[in-house]
Amino acid sequence: MSDRILNDAHNIRKLIREAEALADESMIACARLKQAMLAARQNPEVEVADGQRALMRLNQAESQALAMSTTLLRVHDELSKIGREKMGGENGVDTVIPKEATARLDDTADLKVPVEA
Repeated sequence: MSDRILNDAHNIRKLIREAEALADESMIACARLKQAMLAARQNPEVEVADGQRALMRLNQAESQALAMSTTLLRVHDELSKIGREKMGGENGVDTVIPKEATARLDDTADLKVPVEA
């Protein structure tokens, strides 16, 4: 295998992990923002409905960030397949991404959490 292919593979591996980490950081930032918004709404001087539309929009942004993270996992999975085909799995351990991690939202009906009474 040529040095160019190996260098490209190492660069792509680094960059996909960086993109995945940034997606996670985005979700963490949204969670912190939501926490601060909800804490601010606990102030007795603030109406219960204040900020509701902003919270709904933030929830939408969080959903989009999660969708981006899922799509990046799919990209990672595709790149791993190419790596196995082109490089024969040498120089490291393959990344194994479980099918349920990249399931579409409509494919997750069987993953519902039971509700306690």
